[in-house]
Amino acid sequence: MKIYLVSICAGALVGCIYGLLGVRSPAPPLVALAGLLGILLGEQLVPVGRRLLRREPLTAAWISEECVPKVTGVSPAPPADMPPPSPHP
Repeated sequence: MKIYLVSICAGALVGCIYGLLGVRSPAPPLVALAGLLGILLGEQLVPVGRRLLRREPLTAAWISEECVPKVTGVSPAPPADMPPPSPHP
């Protein structure tokens, strides 16, 4: 949750600076979000390419463990045989 708050605050700060300088945002929100999605997907081409160059198979399991969490921001579920982490006091 903290990372989301930091991100929103950073965006609000940049927005304030844009407002003080009297400039418009460089891209409409939908275009900017599409660009960010492209960045996230493009980042995953590097590990996929490396894996292909090493002639290792691209499996759905590998993609769901390595790529999907980085794009969605959701951590993969721990294996079923692993106990859940204990809460900190």
